[in-house]
Amino acid sequence: MKIRSAVLYSVLRLLAFLVPLGIMMLFPIFREMYWIALIFAALIGISLSVIFLRRPLDDVSQGLAERRAQRAEKPQTAAQHDTEIEDAANDAARGASTDRPEA
Repeated sequence: MKIRSAVLYSVLRLLAFLVPLGIMMLFPIFREMYWIALIFAALIGISLSVIFLRRPLDDVSQGLAERRAQRAEKPQTAAQHDTEIEDAANDAARGASTDRPEA
């Protein structure tokens, strides 16, 4: 993932919230009831984000998906390989001990 695309998307999302909030705080009614300004700014920010920030969101999502795919493709470490061999040997030993008839 490119850090630039994640930072750009985050900054644009913040601006989509803070700019409407700043404009609304210029009105006296919103100064008295700031919680209404916060709610409206959040709704406006979400709307602007959905409409205008689709491309930066796609870039960030694609980068995260690529990074996750690279992690999944990593080869096994020696410790993981050893653990699998030990588990297989334990399973084989348990299977051999249950196959013996009891006297």
